[in-house]
Amino acid sequence: MNHFSYRTVGPGHDWPHPPEPRRAEPGRWPELEAALAVVNRDLAATLPDQAALILMHAPLRERPREPPPGRSAEGDQIYVAMPDGRWHGNPVNASDPEEDDDPQETDDAMTVLAVVAEAAQETVMELLWQVWPVCPAHRTGMHPRPAGTTDGRDRSEPDSAGPPVWWCGGARDGTCHDVSPVGELHAALPGRQRRALRRRERRQDGHR
Repeated sequence: MNHFSYRTVGPGHDWPHPPEPRRAEPGRWPELEAALAVVNRDLAATLPDQAALILMHAPLRERPREPPPGRSAEGDQIYVAMPDGRWHGNPVNASDPEEDDDPQETDDAMTVLAVVAEAAQETVMELLWQVWPVCPAHRTGMHPRPAGTTDGRDRSEPDSAGPPVWWCGGARDGTCHDVSPVGELHAALPGRQRRALRRRERRQDGHR
């Protein structure tokens, strides 16, 4: 968990303090924002009392000018965070120098969605101390995987190149299955839970 603290190297020899992490400026990372909006639909469906997750921008050094929208300056990191700014896990704009892949700068929206869903899951589980999301049928934790995944340990199966879904490893017999596309988890909820969710949404619409 990040506590926004920076340590010193000794009396009179402090490291230069980088700018404090702050909420990401709206519109600067549109691909990440769009993906997080999709994941927040699942959060609202399964944890209706939990406020939506946000993006936090953690610049690592001062820079002479701002980068163009959709791109991060060298060292900048974007995290999926709780509404109070706390997060856990890796940045969602991390890139692999050998592969030259930066999820926030790619045209592959499905890749961005998978990365953001995994980051959201890490933050929610670590900071709320609970499994999320949970398979309605098996009551076990799910994971974001490509549609059609048959082995949750291998995230790069050649035959599972579909859009990201919430995937369940199943019961002890190993019967794994796709539960729902990321962002559509409400459709997989039991009928009673879906009805309660609709009633809650109607009440919220009436107060707007």
